[in-house]
Amino acid sequence: MFEITDTQKIGVGLAGFGMFFLFLGVLMLFDKSLLALGNILFIAGLSCVIGLERTFRFFFQRHKVRASIAFFGGIIIVLVGWPLVGMLLESYGFVLLFSGFFPVAVNFLRRVPLLGTVLNMPGISMLLDKVAGPTSRTMV
Repeated sequence: MFEITDTQKIGVGLAGFGMFFLFLGVLMLFDKSLLALGNILFIAGLSCVIGLERTFRFFFQRHKVRASIAFFGGIIIVLVGWPLVGMLLESYGFVLLFSGFFPVAVNFLRRVPLLGTVLNMPGISMLLDKVAGPTSRTMV
């Protein structure tokens, strides 16, 4: 089994609170203070979970430069005070950065007992197949 350090546990909590505040900020019609707090907590949580060096290497790989610029540019625009434009730019960067994880996440969610039944329905399954890409990359 995996050994989880206290710093990683704190990081999971920070990232979870970050996602919660981002969701709440969008729910409250793009409240810039909630969105800024959510962004800061999410980045802090990510760096606690995987470490500062690996976080830096993840965001600043040569093929992810455009995605990182969009993601961090969106965060800066939210902090400046244009939350809708910032969140659109940040969402674009997020999708580009984490698109490699989508197939793994979709295949994991399909194995969850009740959720997997819903996700394997014909219309939803076809949509998820387009989002996840070819399953040959993720199946073991």
